[in-house]
Amino acid sequence: MTDLLYSEEEDALRAAVRDLLTDHCAAADVIARAESDTPHDVPLWKSLAAGMGLAGLLVPEDLGGQGATHREAAVVLEELGRAVAPVPYLTSAVVATEALLECGAEELLADLASATSVGVLAVGLHIAPGAAFPVVRLEDGALSGELTGIADAPVADVLLVPADDGGLYAVPSSAATITPQVSLDLTRPLARVRLDGASGHRLGDADPAVRRALRAGAGLLASEQLGAADWLLTETVRYLKERRQFNRQVGGFQALKHRLARLWLEVAGLRAAARNAADALTTGTDADTAVAVAQAYAAQVAVHAAEEAVQLHGGIGMTWEHPAHLYLKRAKADALAYGTAGAHRAALAGLADLPAP
Repeated sequence: MTDLLYSEEEDALRAAVRDLLTDHCAAADVIARAESDTPHDVPLWKSLAAGMGLAGLLVPEDLGGQGATHREAAVVLEELGRAVAPVPYLTSAVVATEALLECGAEELLADLASATSVGVLAVGLHIAPGAAFPVVRLEDGALSGELTGIADAPVADVLLVPADDGGLYAVPSSAATITPQVSLDLTRPLARVRLDGASGHRLGDADPAVRRALRAGAGLLASEQLGAADWLLTETVRYLKERRQFNRQVGGFQALKHRLARLWLEVAGLRAAARNAADALTTGTDADTAVAVAQAYAAQVAVHAAEEAVQLHGGIGMTWEHPAHLYLKRAKADALAYGTAGAHRAALAGLADLPAP
């Protein structure tokens, strides 16, 4: 039986990432960036990607990566979720990397692993694994068309673009027109990508590469949602222990204890589902099922944790200065990312040969 407990190496990785984020990703700084025109924290990304080598966790060692597994990447995403870190880790180090691994694009993989480039798969963030995805036109060797809802496109150096000939093309971001779109989650901005006769290098077949990339993105997104939910629960418990009303701790009221106990059970269940998804992606055993289970459950837990945190923090939870709104917006946006819970339930029903819900 697979051991889903964290290994010593994973615990050490978690501690290192958390220490870095504690020093360089304060909530006040994230809020300030959310108000600016540059929501991405490029210095933090460089520290994570280049300084700690986390951009190449999934890249083989002979290509300059760490040769680690999805379990280690999941631990990193848990910590990034806890901090709502505005860095393109999920989109570049996971989704784009998985697409390049499927295509065997060794040169680009080496660039992403060394953090000299940020790669972004030009498929809308809302697209679920296995679903149809928009493509651009290929005419006389040039790519033309528009793709919307592309996460982290503003900081991309290379775009991985699917075309109507069935191929996946690497296009320099400088050859595209990237227009920001309004996004609920200010820490993971979306953009519209337009190509007008851009040249690109064909990497391989788009369909298997996109399917693999979106499956990994959906599976490891659950770990990010777990990290956010766990932080929200921990922070809410801490606050209710300090807050006093009627000369007693607010956390001592039985009704609130029941709400927190229910939330703790939900987060514990999400931890099991997220760990199982990461392990299944690592071993390749029932990965489609494990990812569908995790994402069918993760969104409701993350959103519930964020809503409870806002409410139980009282008036301060409604202020811009408190980071609870960042987590609520991230949870709401993640509920649509890589397919809704309903889409994953339908996929799970198909995998189990059951009628769709």
